Amino acid sequence: MNSISTEIRHSQNRAQDFADLEYRRKFMKLTDKDCASIRLIKDIIDRELPIALDSFYEQVRKTPETSSFFPTESKIGHAKHAQQDHWKNISSANFDQKYAEKVHIIGSVHARIGLEPRWYIGGYAIVLDHLIRSIISDLAPKTGLFAKKPAISAEQMGDAIASLTKAVMLEMDLTISVYLEEAEKARQKSRDEVIHKEQTFVADSFGVILSEVAERNLSQKMDKELPAAYIPLRDNLNGAIESLRETLGIVNDTTETIDITAGEINSAAQDLAHRTEQQAVSVEKTAAAVEEITATVTSTASRVSEANTFVNNCQNITEQFGVMINRATSAMSEIERSSEAISKITNVMSNIAIQTNLLALNTGVEAARAGEAGSGFRVLAQEIRDLANRAGNASKEVKELVETSRGQVLSGVSIMEEAGHAISTIISSVADIGDHLKAIAEAASEQATALQEVNNAVSTIDQGTRQNAAMVEQTSAASSGMAQQARQLKGLLNEFTLS
Repeated sequence: MNSISTEIRHSQNRAQDFADLEYRRKFMKLTDKDCASIRLIKDIIDRELPIALDSFYEQVRKTPETSSFFPTESKIGHAKHAQQDHWKNISSANFDQKYAEKVHIIGSVHARIGLEPRWYIGGYAIVLDHLIRSIISDLAPKTGLFAKKPAISAEQMGDAIASLTKAVMLEMDLTISVYLEEAEKARQKSRDEVIHKEQTFVADSFGVILSEVAERNLSQKMDKELPAAYIPLRDNLNGAIESLRETLGIVNDTTETIDITAGEINSAAQDLAHRTEQQAVSVEKTAAAVEEITATVTSTASRVSEANTFVNNCQNITEQFGVMINRATSAMSEIERSSEAISKITNVMSNIAIQTNLLALNTGVEAARAGEAGSGFRVLAQEIRDLANRAGNASKEVKELVETSRGQVLSGVSIMEEAGHAISTIISSVADIGDHLKAIAEAASEQATALQEVNNAVSTIDQGTRQNAAMVEQTSAASSGMAQQARQLKGLLNEFTLS
């Protein structure tokens, strides 16, 4: 699988190299005409190239910076042979994909061995100098009688030299580009290796302290010397561990406080729950008592209302009786006045009887004086005297009866007046009783309403008390859970080494 991936990657690189070659040829205007001009001087290039390369390697041997790359003649010979083979593409103006691959290989080798572009450019300058001189020497017009006509014109020679120069520039451009790319890859690889080594060292250094932290040991800190770029990270890590150690210490202390506080809250909640339960029972009894009182007051109000109705009826009857007493008193007064009139009449009758008796007596005296002639008048006078005496006696008896009756009437009037006053007092008292009963009924009704409101309030208190009891139970359960969690947290904190 790896070999297939590598082959695919190489194929992609070759295609890219050829695309770059065509793009750069187009930019340099290295046209097919230029390629044809180069082919006109192919024989000169192939003939003179070994000489030019000998001149180049002679200079290489003299230069310390380059001689180290070719320490033996064998290496020089091998390199020279490879260059001659490669130059066939240039002299033939054959800039195909195979040429692009060779250029890529040359650039990669130069980058790998560290042959800098300046020596490469200098080498091409030596070779190109010799080739141009040779081309001019062979193709420049000759003077003299026996001079041969040049194979190509001066213009064609100029085009050929210019085209060869473009081809050499293209060669150097491609090779140097590959060199720079490969050199950059090598530098990047070197940097990556340095970074990897540095990261490995740092990771190992940090790994020790992080391993201690992973084992819950916060008593250690990193003192190892690190690259400057990692010193802030080391200081930050030490600071973080110190902050974490201090924080966990505070959390540990706080956990103990929470545990104690939760215990106190739980104890207080249980006590409150007990008190709330007792209060709920008391409130329930109070509610029952208030409800009973409310029923009693409501019943009392109803009875007072009935009594008030009864008193009102009594008041009406008493007032009617008072009217009757007043009428009876008036009648007794009339009887008294009639008795007085009868008494006056009996007095008149008594006086008449006395006068009649005196007249009869006088008549008898006169009849006695008349003798026999007056005997009849004596008898009549005697009868009149008897009648007058009986009338006087009867009048006296009537008067006595009238006086007795008058006394009784006066006594009755007095009694009726006293009864009237008593009835008035009773009516007033009954009215007062009615007012009081009405006030009592209204007060009892208000008390019943107030007691109903109290009963509702007590019911609300009872409900609230039961809710409070439930909430207290929840609080107790929550505080118990919090205490348990605090103990668990403390157990976890105890696994850390803080000092």
